[in-house]
Amino acid sequence: MATDIATDVFEEHRPVLTGVAYRMLGRVADAEDVVQDAWLRWSAAERADVLDPRGYLVRITTRLAIDRLRQLQSRREAYVGPWLPEPIATDFGSTAPDAAERAVLAESVSFALLVVLESLSPLERAVFVLREAFGFPYAEIATTLDRSEAAVRQLAGRARRHVDERKPRYDVDPAECRDLTERFLAAASGGDLEELLSLLSPDVQLVGDSGGKAKAPMHVIKGADKVGRFLHAVTQETIPELGIRFVELNGAPALLFLSAGKLDSVFQMEVRDGRIQRINIVRNPDKLTALTPA
Repeated sequence: MATDIATDVFEEHRPVLTGVAYRMLGRVADAEDVVQDAWLRWSAAERADVLDPRGYLVRITTRLAIDRLRQLQSRREAYVGPWLPEPIATDFGSTAPDAAERAVLAESVSFALLVVLESLSPLERAVFVLREAFGFPYAEIATTLDRSEAAVRQLAGRARRHVDERKPRYDVDPAECRDLTERFLAAASGGDLEELLSLLSPDVQLVGDSGGKAKAPMHVIKGADKVGRFLHAVTQETIPELGIRFVELNGAPALLFLSAGKLDSVFQMEVRDGRIQRINIVRNPDKLTALTPA
């Protein structure tokens, strides 16, 4: 019976734990591994003295995520080509009771933010995620990280300034993003280079993440002309049994491209002032396993 209660408590808080771990690590498999390790520690712990299970579990998960992030950093330094987070579906459902909270949650998993978070130290990232995405009080974060509250406030301020300086500003109107995504698809699939160029910001960037395991640009492509011509050339290639799905990933509209029923790539556009400012393409097969065509 005690085991059943422990399981119920853990499952109640699993969404928060997974959310913390993913925002810390940017990859679903790593987040799931951390949450599984947290479960093993929870199931073996002396739980009678735990007055706040949620805080206790977040503390375990955060510390495990920090350790995992430190292990991953050397691997990411050797990553082949540009790095992007692993895309995740973002249907927040009942976890976001109002539009304002949903917008905060979506922003906290956006590609733009997660890429910037990669440049923070593990401790700064932990403080930022717990404070900005989940609203934990400084005192609780200090307990989680075994730091003084003053030190945590310093870390939070430094992380916030870093993010404000480096994170690009994009429009977050879902309807506008969806409209531009649909127009982009129509222009690209129809071979209409002129229309495609009209949708792109002059300083648009295209980032392709393949990890060296699929065909994709090895460097960021910059400028509307270069990006437009690259996309025009790519869309002229024949893809066997091409299938396309509109989905929401990381808080924004995205396109899944399938070949013979198998997920081939993810396209996501980031928008500013009515034009596409950045195109993220994920083709690394290791980062597509958590998504299914359905």
